[in-house]
Amino acid sequence: MAKRNNEHISIQDALKEFVETNRLEKGLNKVNVADAWVKLMGNGVNNYTTTVNLERDTLYVQLSSSVLREELSYGKQKIIDLLNEELGKNIIKKLVLR
Repeated sequence: MAKRNNEHISIQDALKEFVETNRLEKGLNKVNVADAWVKLMGNGVNNYTTTVNLERDTLYVQLSSSVLREELSYGKQKIIDLLNEELGKNIIKKLVLR
């Protein structure tokens, strides 16, 4: 049976402890990165985005338009910086556009 704490803690702290105890942070990061991509890139880019996948510290983005892929490749570092800023931590170190 799980141990009980008699002290009162906030829900935020309880959820953070739950995520750390069950090692769920990597999975949550994958979901958060995909959501941040959708939010920051807007409809124009999202219409041509087929998959967004985070593996370790590399973000792989599959695009259906070669022209858009070429345009985004010029601003890779800016995209990485924007996504990391949106996430509040440095998760992404490299961006691969396919």
